Amino acid sequence: MIASGVVLTLTLVVLLGFAGVGVWYARDGVDSVEEFVSARDSVGTATLTATVVASSMGAWILFSPAEAGAAFGGVTAVVGYAVGSALPLFCYASLGPRIRQLVPEGHSLTEYAYARYGTVFAAYVLLVTVAYMFVFLAAEFTGIALVFARLAGVPGWQTATLVGTIVLAYTAYGGLRASIVTDRIQTLVVLPLLFVGVVATLVALGGPTAVVSSVTSTRPELLSLGYLPGIEFGVYVTVAVLGAELLNQAWWQRIYAGRDDETVQRSFRVAAACVVPLVLVVGLFGPVAAGRGFVSTPSDASVALFLVVERVLPDWAVLLFVLLALVLVVSSADTLFNAIASVVTVDVPRFVEMPADRLTTVARLVTGLVAVAAIVVGAQGYSVLTLFLLADLLAAATFGPLLLGLYSRRARSGGVLVASASGLVVGLLFFPPARGVLSVPLLSPSFFVAFLGAASVSCGVAWLSTLVGDERYDFGRLGREIHRLDDD
Repeated sequence: MIASGVVLTLTLVVLLGFAGVGVWYARDGVDSVEEFVSARDSVGTATLTATVVASSMGAWILFSPAEAGAAFGGVTAVVGYAVGSALPLFCYASLGPRIRQLVPEGHSLTEYAYARYGTVFAAYVLLVTVAYMFVFLAAEFTGIALVFARLAGVPGWQTATLVGTIVLAYTAYGGLRASIVTDRIQTLVVLPLLFVGVVATLVALGGPTAVVSSVTSTRPELLSLGYLPGIEFGVYVTVAVLGAELLNQAWWQRIYAGRDDETVQRSFRVAAACVVPLVLVVGLFGPVAAGRGFVSTPSDASVALFLVVERVLPDWAVLLFVLLALVLVVSSADTLFNAIASVVTVDVPRFVEMPADRLTTVARLVTGLVAVAAIVVGAQGYSVLTLFLLADLLAAATFGPLLLGLYSRRARSGGVLVASASGLVVGLLFFPPARGVLSVPLLSPSFFVAFLGAASVSCGVAWLSTLVGDERYDFGRLGREIHRLDDD
């Protein structure tokens, strides 16, 4: 086990380093609320690609794919996770230009939801979006707390508090621009660390052939592409991640940050191509851990990668994975903090009369409250994958009806609200963790049915609602009603 003092010292140095970069980049201060939530049309392909890669590769990449491979279906589950992680980014390559065209002065998906569908559905989307980002944050803090506790004996509350406080501080000061500039550095750190760490672990395990042989001799089903539980998991996790990421405010911010439509398209496509092999490589450590008998309890699956690492690598090499996990959680946490702040900034004025110069302060305060709650949850040590699946279910029932309004003039508020609610009810009725509250004797709990049911029912009902009535929406209203936050 690594000395806790060494880990905490390294953590403090890394966090202060990123904080210093973020503060320095925003050293002249944020002059307006528009600057705080937007980096509109200012980011080129290289930087936008880097920030998308860094933001999409949070600490979850070291936990959820490996947990899926160890406990939910082996290699096919990992493949599903890789496809599910990349698919939303490919979708944004097409969605991004459409969003920029219809809402050129926009900032957030909740802003679009309000203009397109009205107050009730916008409030619902706001609830789902913030809930998803909150759970995402809690899962990130849970992951880093589990790593530090496992490898160095650091109490979870210390880890979550230290990371959450410093990341919140520099993000609250520098806004989106600080998040983007640190993302670029984080990508340059993460990719080589991940490569070196994975190669070193494979060598210590005896090479790829020895790894495959060890799993084949004990758990051959985990390497079978025809393993039914893995196929089911791969399908529903693809739907789950797709829905969640299409409701992730962080991506809407980066769509507007891109210099032009071509930059957005190219950056999201390249990022998607990068994510697939990264998730695959890391996720395959799950079957390795299970095959070698390292996973003996359900909680072990959450840290499957680190169960392998701590057994085969010397402490100095394990420390590389500690650093990797830390940088990954910082890269996603600063993105989520700023995304939450931007949603609050855009939506608060609809409900409370407030001068523009106070909006940034309110956004920082609300984000701080969300951060404290996420830190508390993150210190409890829950399953990272279960936390994500809960948030994903909310999004799976919402993304179809929401995005339908970008393409169909006949999509209406009442129809999409009923569609989302119907999908969510169906999903919850089959969602295994909800069975203690929503138990229907004739229905068997199933993640597969829950996610596919939530998505298909919500999309189907939303489409059917467009066949009723002759009302046509004027897409030009989006551009006329949504404007920059510092406009008079």
